[in-house]
Amino acid sequence: MYGENACPNTQQPPRPPAPGTLLTDTSRGDRVGEFRGIAGPYWSLRPVGGGAEWEVEPRYVRPALLIEQLRARTARANARSRGGSAVRAVLPGGRERAV
Repeated sequence: MYGENACPNTQQPPRPPAPGTLLTDTSRGDRVGEFRGIAGPYWSLRPVGGGAEWEVEPRYVRPALLIEQLRARTARANARSRGGSAVRAVLPGGRERAV
């Protein structure tokens, strides 16, 4: 019979973490972001230093390693000490400014 030997997908999706948990998005070059919530089948992450949220499938997300957490928090602290955020926008003429 058709599909007789096929096994059903019994794997449960991962449980969502608490908001603010630092996660690594492996589909975007190990980009670190704060968990913000669920948007349909996707998880919403936000850059640690602020900026636009992005969505990612939960299967591409893992808890951030301690070194990744340290880098993200250090970048945010350094940006704040310079009077800006960790997110930079490039303006005409190649100038940058904090967003």
